[in-house]
Amino acid sequence: MSARSRAESFCTRHGLRVPVLEAPMAGACPPELAAAVAAAGGMGAAGVVNDTPEAIADWAARFRALAGTAPFQLNLWIPDPPADDDVGLQTAYLDTLGGTPAPAGGPGPSFSDQLAAVLAARPAVVSTIMGLFTAEQVAAVHGAGCAWFATVTTRAEALAAERAGADAVVVQGMEAGGHRGTTDPADAEAVSVGLLALVPWVADAVGVPVVAAGAIGDGRALAAALTLGASAVQVGTALLRSPEAGIDDGWSARLDGLDPTGTTTTRAYTGRLARGIATDYVRAWTVPGAPAPAPYPHQRRLVARYRAGEPGAVDRVNHWAGQAAGRATTDPAAEVVARLWREADPLLP
Repeated sequence: MSARSRAESFCTRHGLRVPVLEAPMAGACPPELAAAVAAAGGMGAAGVVNDTPEAIADWAARFRALAGTAPFQLNLWIPDPPADDDVGLQTAYLDTLGGTPAPAGGPGPSFSDQLAAVLAARPAVVSTIMGLFTAEQVAAVHGAGCAWFATVTTRAEALAAERAGADAVVVQGMEAGGHRGTTDPADAEAVSVGLLALVPWVADAVGVPVVAAGAIGDGRALAAALTLGASAVQVGTALLRSPEAGIDDGWSARLDGLDPTGTTTTRAYTGRLARGIATDYVRAWTVPGAPAPAPYPHQRRLVARYRAGEPGAVDRVNHWAGQAAGRATTDPAAEVVARLWREADPLLP
């Protein structure tokens, strides 16, 4: 099947006009952004890892009020195994950076409650990162009339997702901004593979559609991903500076013209490996004598306490950025999506 035919088949199956999915970026996917992507013919999305069931239901209702019956994606994190919550070293280190934490908050929403809320919202796609659904959960997703897209970072993960019942795999290259989707958190640094190598390696191995994610910053990258075997692409950083995203002004300004070398992978924000801007805070965790960040979710909760108190050197928000961040513009999101496809279309056979 040709690249164009694959993309057309994917779009037909999922009710799209263009093979562009919004990356489900937790905290940076308001319904207005998702609706703008949908208006351009793509699929809007939200990452709900931090959301209560009520917030999930509210997001879906607001999206539908803006975009009607357009398809959308909701993304969940598969929980990590329990980890030691002794964060004394990390707390002491953050204190040296000039911060003062607020009191610890209560536990966040449970995964089972979040999944129930997602299924009640009936998105076109339920996606996962950091692991796979159980057989029972897959049955529940399909029973709700939703497709399951599993984020993978290796061929082995893709094959495991296909065996588990995934309807598509989101193949995440190491260039992608935000969190690495590696199933085992300890493996994240060791399995950083670029998208150009990863997409054909996975596409030749699985029978389900491949969605390419990572440094899709213009139509050339979109066309390349489809040519290499993807059926669609997922874009995140390319949309962050659009007015509908509404991210922090300082974060947006740092993305402007950012060189690929200006990003780095770090565990400093959450304890899970992720790609972001090399801010002073991120660099502080790499100096000699700095402790390793605490495991997820303890580092994320610790950082949240400092942000709620006196943050000192702690960034107010996570400055996520993929390696193509410098191509992001402040154009409306619908124009960004339309331009991606307009540039890619003539490059496809």
